[in-house]
Amino acid sequence: MPDAPPLYLQRDQPEGVPPLSLTGERTLPDVPEENYWYRRHLVVYEWIAARVAARAAAGPDGGAPQKVVDLACGEGYGTAVLSRAASEAVGVDANPEAYEHARLRYTDARTRFVRTLVETFDEPCDVLVFLQTIEHVQDPDAILERFKALIGPGGEAYVSTPNLLTLAPPGAEKSENPWHVKEYRAGEYRELLERHFGHVEILGLYHARKLRLHAWVIEHAGWDRVHKALRITKPFYDRFTPAIAASDFVLRSEADGADLDAALDFVAVLRP
Repeated sequence: MPDAPPLYLQRDQPEGVPPLSLTGERTLPDVPEENYWYRRHLVVYEWIAARVAARAAAGPDGGAPQKVVDLACGEGYGTAVLSRAASEAVGVDANPEAYEHARLRYTDARTRFVRTLVETFDEPCDVLVFLQTIEHVQDPDAILERFKALIGPGGEAYVSTPNLLTLAPPGAEKSENPWHVKEYRAGEYRELLERHFGHVEILGLYHARKLRLHAWVIEHAGWDRVHKALRITKPFYDRFTPAIAASDFVLRSEADGADLDAALDFVAVLRP
C-alpha cells in the first residue's frame, strides 16, 4: 500500500485551542509547509484592513463605526486582522472544527464568530469579505446577490479568487483542486461580478521581492533542474518557505498597468 500523505497540524497553539490540520480546503497559519499560501492570503486581508480603516476615518464624524463580515473565514486569522480596523469583525464558517478553533483563539472584544452557512448568514454589514471561496460555490450569481443585499447601497464587498491561467496547467479549464467548482479568467470574473454590482474594480496579486526573484531564477536560470541535480530541494525549501512574508506579494491595479492575465489571484472591490 502507498504511504498515507503527511498530516500537517498547526504548531504552538495557545493552551486550550485545538490545532487544525490541513485539508486542502483552507489555509492555516502556524504550519511552516503552508506558509506560502498563508502569506498569499494574509497580504490581502491586511490590504483590506487598511482600506477599512481609511473608510472609517473618512466618515462624516471621522472614525465612523464599520462592521466587517468575513464569510468562509476558516481558521479565523483574517477576521482577527480585520478586527484591528473595524468596530466589529464577524467571522462566519460552517465547519465545526474551524469555528471552535477560531472562537477560542481570537478573543478580542471586537471579534466574534458565527457557525452557519454563507448562504444563510443574514446580518447587514458595512464591509463584506469573501476571499478565495467563490471558486467553491455552485451558484455564484445567487451568492453575489445575497452579498449586495447584506452591504446595502452604501457598503463595499471584497471578493477574491485564483486566476485560472496561473493556477491550472496550460490549456486546462480547471486545476486539480477537488474543492473548486469553477475557476476564472479575468474577463469571465469581471463579467460575473458586473452582472450584480455597478462598481467593479479588479486588482491582481503578484509575487514581489524574493518570490519574484525565485520565479525569475526558475524561468531563466534553470533552478528547478539545478537543485534537483544537487539534491538540495528539501533543505532549500525547508528554509525558504517558512521565510516568506506578506511583503513578498504585491497588489496592482489595471490603472497602474497590471496585466491581470499574469496575476496569481484576482481581488475585486465591489459596490452597488
